[in-house]
Amino acid sequence: MLNLILLPLLGIISLIVIFSGIFIVKQQTSAVIERFGKFTSIRSSGLQLKFPVIDQVAGRINLKVQQLDVLVETKTKDNVFVKLKISVQFQVIKNNVYDAFYRLESPHDQITAYVFDVVRAEVPKMKLDDVFERKDDIAIAVNRELNEAMEDYGYDIIKTLVTDIDPDVQVKAAMNRINAAEREKVAAEYDAEADRIKIVAKARAEAESKRLQGQGIADQRREIARGLEESVDVLNNVGINSQEASALIVVTQHYDTLQAIGEETNTNLILLPNSPQAGSDMLNNMVASFTASNQIGEAMKEQNRKQTDKGKKKRNNGDS
Repeated sequence: MLNLILLPLLGIISLIVIFSGIFIVKQQTSAVIERFGKFTSIRSSGLQLKFPVIDQVAGRINLKVQQLDVLVETKTKDNVFVKLKISVQFQVIKNNVYDAFYRLESPHDQITAYVFDVVRAEVPKMKLDDVFERKDDIAIAVNRELNEAMEDYGYDIIKTLVTDIDPDVQVKAAMNRINAAEREKVAAEYDAEADRIKIVAKARAEAESKRLQGQGIADQRREIARGLEESVDVLNNVGINSQEASALIVVTQHYDTLQAIGEETNTNLILLPNSPQAGSDMLNNMVASFTASNQIGEAMKEQNRKQTDKGKKKRNNGDS
């Protein structure tokens, strides 16, 4: 009866002992085996065997690439507090699993400490603008320091990135105001340049318009003079002398002007001499003005000639 009870029990215990010696290690993972608390071996992925009860799986090491995000607050050279987010990508070296498992109690804390140390040594040397421009230099410095420190512990630092730079809220607001002011300044310069171009173009257009207007007036007067000349020649050919021809033209233009004024409905009241003698008087006044002007000119020329002759005589007497 006792045998019937012990045999199944022994069978169950044997199965438990056998199965306790079998274990599975997942892909990209290493298992550390200890015997009575002493390291014996490292097992890779797959189905593995160990001595039941005697051997124990002390721990498992992840061989995948891992990322640790570290938020560091520090001060720049121009006394601006800024927060930097450093992302460290690292991996356990497959051949150094022993060091990674036994030499470091907390690798994340160790990496974080080195990141703080490097960032707080590099950033205070830079101004805030330089931190944004040279963030790659900060990442390279952190990567170099971590590689030198963590390689002995079985860790490989693959990549270090500065993923975020966050200055103080008031500093960001001031930077935004400066940026907005710079953009407004550039916009004002463009507006001023556009206004200047418009003014220059308008001035050139007005100058061209005045030039063409003056040219038109000159052409008009030239044609009027040519027409008057031809009219006088025609009248001379039929026996009318130049003075009579001029009087006839003046009278004709006088009445043409009156007719043009009368045709305008919105013309204000204008008082003009309208007697038959008006044209003749106008011509006589013009002729008298031309004659007086010519006489004055001749008198001035004669006076200048006499003064010149007197000066020559004085010079000749002085030479003798």
